[in-house]
Amino acid sequence: MAQSAGLNEYNIIAFVPIVDVARAKAFYRDVLGLRLVAEESPFALEFDANGIMLRLVMAEKLPAGFGTVLGWQVPDIVAAVEGLLARGVAFERYEQMPQDALGIWSTPTGAKVAWFKDPDGNLLSVSQHS
Repeated sequence: MAQSAGLNEYNIIAFVPIVDVARAKAFYRDVLGLRLVAEESPFALEFDANGIMLRLVMAEKLPAGFGTVLGWQVPDIVAAVEGLLARGVAFERYEQMPQDALGIWSTPTGAKVAWFKDPDGNLLSVSQHS
């Protein structure tokens, strides 16, 4: 029997829980600019995130959060943050880490990250890696 290569050759699917379907739909489609592929009520909204399937799973309440649930790697974080700010996105501030005027944190390894929330309070991010 041939040994499996595991899951490395398959596309990943991202899942994010939502409660307010209408607000989530508008945010991910109109603010973040993702293409809505399908509405599978009462289960999920499906978006195309640059070739990755993003399923916004409809829930009655959100599970306890533990950190960032979804992030985008961008080539220019300043441009990405400024673009999202222009669309009304508010970036999170954290006292324990120094962030610049736009809310961007530079990690010890040189990566840069900024966090924001969707309408249901899920923590999302944009990051630039050297």
